[in-house]
Amino acid sequence: MKLEFDIKMTSKALYDYMLYHTYTGMQGIIGTISGLLLMALYFMGQSIIYLVAGLVVVSYLPISLFMRSKQQFLTNPSFKEPLHYSFDDEGMTVSQGENSETLEWEAMYKAVSTPGSIVLYTARYNASIFPKKDLGDQKALLVKMISTHMPPKKVNIRGN
Repeated sequence: MKLEFDIKMTSKALYDYMLYHTYTGMQGIIGTISGLLLMALYFMGQSIIYLVAGLVVVSYLPISLFMRSKQQFLTNPSFKEPLHYSFDDEGMTVSQGENSETLEWEAMYKAVSTPGSIVLYTARYNASIFPKKDLGDQKALLVKMISTHMPPKKVNIRGN
């Protein structure tokens, strides 16, 4: 089976990925818990400064990720043109213009879904992002291809 499609990256898709990546890691969890604890102190009778600090801590990450996704989208030349993806039994090939790179399925780190994308991690911090709206009717085929070729413990795709 072979599957091919083009993806035009957007800052919205980058933001969706960054939110997932941050809030499933320690930085996002610790930041959220810290902010909520600060706000809880205010509601337990402490000074309003705790409420303000809690709101700042809780809102800092999403706002900074939003700005970073916009900046990365505007400054990364690889996001200017669509990326062409091809999947087969050997792995994934991504190409843009004259450049092409192939990764075998065994080299894939993990696959997850976010509210807006299917994300295929090629390394711990590197990923190919497939916005669900761009995939259209090929979304189910991509999920099937990933699930067929990657071990179940590496695949966490829900809510197709």
